[in-house]
Amino acid sequence: MPQLTVLVDGTAVPENLGGVGRYVEGVVSHLTDPTLDVHLVVRPVHAAHFAAVAPHATVHTAPRWTDSVPLRFLWEQTGLPALGRRLGARVLHSPHYTFPFGWRGGSVVTLHDATFFSNPEWHSRLKRTFFTWWSRRSLRSRPVVIVPSAATATEAARVVSGIRADVRVAPLGVDRAVFHEPSTAEVEDARIAATLPEGAPWIAFLGTIEPRKNVTALLDAYAAVRAARAAAGSAAGSAAGSDGGSETPWLVLSGARGWDQSAIERLDALQPTDHVIEAGYLPLEDLSGYLGGAEFVVYPSLGEGFGLPVVEAMASGACVLTTRRLSLPEVGGDAAVYSEPSAPALTAAMTALLDDPSLVASHRAAALARAASFTWQATAAVHVAAYSDVARAGAGAGTSGGAR
Repeated sequence: MPQLTVLVDGTAVPENLGGVGRYVEGVVSHLTDPTLDVHLVVRPVHAAHFAAVAPHATVHTAPRWTDSVPLRFLWEQTGLPALGRRLGARVLHSPHYTFPFGWRGGSVVTLHDATFFSNPEWHSRLKRTFFTWWSRRSLRSRPVVIVPSAATATEAARVVSGIRADVRVAPLGVDRAVFHEPSTAEVEDARIAATLPEGAPWIAFLGTIEPRKNVTALLDAYAAVRAARAAAGSAAGSAAGSDGGSETPWLVLSGARGWDQSAIERLDALQPTDHVIEAGYLPLEDLSGYLGGAEFVVYPSLGEGFGLPVVEAMASGACVLTTRRLSLPEVGGDAAVYSEPSAPALTAAMTALLDDPSLVASHRAAALARAASFTWQATAAVHVAAYSDVARAGAGAGTSGGAR
């Protein structure tokens, strides 16, 4: 049986990989079906990395000038289809919203999020304009669109009219080589990477500081928890409470600063005595120790297309406190602890976890079991089926427009 040649466009992956990088890594490294001839094109900065994680795929390098975002889009519209034709690709997978209008073969596009439509206030004006434009065109003109959750599919159907694509749900997986129950040494390495004091426990947050991550409410809740516990300690005559809440674990935020100006102003105003650390990007090898070594992980998001940090934290054996918004219950299931996203509700939920170690322990065990159901093999299987169906439907199917 002749192999089906598939070209995956990885040129949109950011330099630090990030969420879309994890997605492309996870899928391409598991596209090992013998019926596929997999090709991946990436920017030069990523060529060696993807050649190592996906040795079965042929990795191509886009021109160095595609490091410029405008020029990358130009190359996507011109150089990418030319590469696909040269390789004889029957299917082109565009894994991050955009696709080349001139491609006449089979086409699959991944949309990671529908909140650009449903909650535009969570995004910068440029991002919401850009991604809503491309999402509409993908949904109205591509034969298959892949989304990471049923919630994203439902939101897309609610807010976009005239959908012609076959929308398929492919929940994301988790890399067990990176995210696992950490050893004592891995927890200590994470503590050092996060610049925590020796022996200090911590509460972890992982994500970009953007409006939907709800970091301002988290900071308010954490301050309230510390104040209440300090007051209780003082009332009981506890020396440990006399320094303003030293019994409460530190709060550590890992991730880049985004466009949440309110949260950034709060972070800029913090003092060392507030016991909040903004750790920035932690090395990938430290994340299981950071998440699994925390007292618990808080992800108070107002809504996600999937919520990869939740499943990564669960795979690291963490008790996860999150919300029931959009896709998050699909990920957390019965293993996560849920709260409304308001500061008072988060305060109550965090206090309950700090006061009940047995509850935390039970959710840690449930998290490991829950995370086992999220595999990149299963994610890749949805993609293989999509590629096969699109190729079978005909090279020109669904590619007649995109500007409707």
